Amino acid sequence: MIQKRLPATLAMTFLAGLVAGCGGNGAPQSGTANDSSQAKSAGKGAASAEQVAEEARGRIKCPAKIKTQRDANPAVIDVVGVLPGMTYDEAANVVMCSHDLLVVTEDARRGFQLETYGAKVRKGFNASFAKERVEKTSKQILQEMQDNAMARANNRVVRDVLPGESKWYVSTMGLPGEERVINASREEWFEEGRQPTVTSIQEALTNKYGPPTEVQTPRNSAVQMRWAYDPRGRLITETSPLFQRCYGAADPDVGANVSPDCGVVVAAQIHPLRENPGLTQYLQVGVVDQAGGYELLTQTEQALQQSETERRAQQLEDANKQAAKPTL
Repeated sequence: MIQKRLPATLAMTFLAGLVAGCGGNGAPQSGTANDSSQAKSAGKGAASAEQVAEEARGRIKCPAKIKTQRDANPAVIDVVGVLPGMTYDEAANVVMCSHDLLVVTEDARRGFQLETYGAKVRKGFNASFAKERVEKTSKQILQEMQDNAMARANNRVVRDVLPGESKWYVSTMGLPGEERVINASREEWFEEGRQPTVTSIQEALTNKYGPPTEVQTPRNSAVQMRWAYDPRGRLITETSPLFQRCYGAADPDVGANVSPDCGVVVAAQIHPLRENPGLTQYLQVGVVDQAGGYELLTQTEQALQQSETERRAQQLEDANKQAAKPTL
């Protein structure tokens, strides 16, 4: 049976920037994705980050071309152009068009779990900035592993996202070749000396998504904002029985739930700078279509089960015609 939860695995940051564009800044709009929509095999030899990205991205045309039609819900529910319901390839193209150095790689380890009966279902992808390729000795690699292990033992954050960079995770589901986005999360770290104020981020989020369902502002901790809708597209308020039930996941390490009782949920977390809590160190924004995701998961599971049942029935029929008779 389907596990209606997206389990968290490795610590993957999801860039939740408000504004991005093809090759830098500005919202992506239309274009065509590369054939694989995921990073190609890594090249060999030393290379700059730009060269690594060019190798991995293939032919990308920006702005991204989007054929999927939005539903009638007028609410703003995208994360830098990525919407629930987009195809896998559309979402991958939009993400890569948001910055020239972003590289998309399929992630088969994460995502909503279901029995695929051997079918190749793309459950989602990661996207991160290409890094300079440097040939390292085995001694250098071992030293890096030891440093990271010591940092974790001392409860220090081991980041693979540098200030000024962003990172994504997008979860998809559907029959092979027909996978669509259920949820997407993005995390953005701001460069030193260019950190926006927490207040300005709150204002920017409200300007984009509208009045939130809920805002939590604990002292010296992440400000949490939520825009929750019921399955009919109506904003959930404090008086709704769904107020305490419909949540999203801005943090990539916190699994996103799906339920037929909730609609789309946008979640944001504004993480303050430790040295000055009035400034923002990094921002996370995520969107999940709970009811739509639940329906897609259920439909995919049923279709795969039906296909497997038909395959086994055909196998039995073929066996009755072609199988060898036992020697008795």
